[in-house]
Amino acid sequence: MLIKLENLINGFSDLLGKVSAILLVILLLNVFVDVVMRYLFNDVSIGMQEMEWHLFSAMFMLGVSYSLRHNGHVRVDIIYERLPLKKQALVNILGVMVFLIPFTLLVTWYGFGYVHESFILNEQSGDPGGLPYRWLIKSVIPFAFICMTLSGIGLLLHSVNILRGFHQDDAQHHEKVIP
Repeated sequence: MLIKLENLINGFSDLLGKVSAILLVILLLNVFVDVVMRYLFNDVSIGMQEMEWHLFSAMFMLGVSYSLRHNGHVRVDIIYERLPLKKQALVNILGVMVFLIPFTLLVTWYGFGYVHESFILNEQSGDPGGLPYRWLIKSVIPFAFICMTLSGIGLLLHSVNILRGFHQDDAQHHEKVIP
């Protein structure tokens, strides 16, 4: 049961990685079009420039869950890498329960208020020609932190399954995404 739940959560985190990759391609196309319009046609679009940081923000925030799932997040590995697999699992359980989940739930809680306020105020860009509906991009914050919470639960389940003896050869999970 725990293995199936772990695999389900990890599949969702992998899906977020694919979404982040698609957002990167869209971002690159947006920047390309913006540069071509600016330098070939002397036409500047504030909306296109704002879309760049909206896409970058969404790509980055959704990619964190994927990074967490594939052990590519920032961590002080001096001691951790030298620990046996079961001790690494204990460190992960402690880190997820004490640091990750409380932090992500806190940001999610306050993030919903942040989005709600933006929605009520009908917040939009202050620049002429900028993007409306600023609450849309702000809604990525609580969504991304909910996804990080889920990825943390996936890491927690993975660590519990290691302690239960279900992941003896865990080389695949500890493979670094970023060298």
